[in-house]
Amino acid sequence: MNSSAHHTRSRLTTTGALRVPEITAAFWIVKGLSTAMGEATSDYLVRVMAPPVAVILGFVAFLAALVVQFRTARYTAWTYWSAVVGVGVFGTMAADVLHVALGVPYTASSALYAILLFAVFALWRRTEKTLSIHSIDTPRREAFYWATVVATFAMGTALGDFTAFTLNMGYFASLALFAVLIAVPAVGYRWLRWNPVLAFWTAYVITRPLGASIADGLGKEKSVGGLGLGDGTVALVLTLLIVGMVAYLSVTKADVQRAPTVEAEKVRENA
Repeated sequence: MNSSAHHTRSRLTTTGALRVPEITAAFWIVKGLSTAMGEATSDYLVRVMAPPVAVILGFVAFLAALVVQFRTARYTAWTYWSAVVGVGVFGTMAADVLHVALGVPYTASSALYAILLFAVFALWRRTEKTLSIHSIDTPRREAFYWATVVATFAMGTALGDFTAFTLNMGYFASLALFAVLIAVPAVGYRWLRWNPVLAFWTAYVITRPLGASIADGLGKEKSVGGLGLGDGTVALVLTLLIVGMVAYLSVTKADVQRAPTVEAEKVRENA
């Protein structure tokens, strides 16, 4: 390997280092908070400043967080969750732009992002032979991972708006629906021996519309079915909760994946 190639590699993910957290209760808590926070923050920003400016700022912040994540040698809570929060904010904006700016119906945008998500999954699977998050240890695999995360956020945002507005379910009925749906992969994995990779990504996708429904239900005006707390207030409270959780994870390192044994790695790869 020449010095130029080595220099490039040194600025990206360290090969062999695990790049994402272990899936624990804390993971799902912070993931849920980040989806709700992204929804509330996005809606707040596009109301207090020109929407094009908000979208550009959201993209720049997301890109900056992702660059820092890739430049970090291995998983650390602050860099990883900063990138997730960046996806949450910008992913919401990306989905909303299709509907608000371009007039694309939520039905079409939900379908479009679903196709995009499945395309990313198919390419990832074909290229890397696995979709397991326990195998995110190279720059290319991490790139597939974040492309998937962006697609899940965009699709989840459109899907939440689809149930709330197109189906006229409102925020809290949508919340109840997605709360039931997210229990399906949990039950399937725990008692029905579902494939763990399938169960994980199914739950991961559903956390987005679930979180968005929570944020909208709390923040939106009473006239449209919300509690009227305000998007800014909801975003601030959720941000503080995320900071507290990530600080806890940074100190305890409770979600740092350990190097798997050979036997455990074979089970994970076959999953």
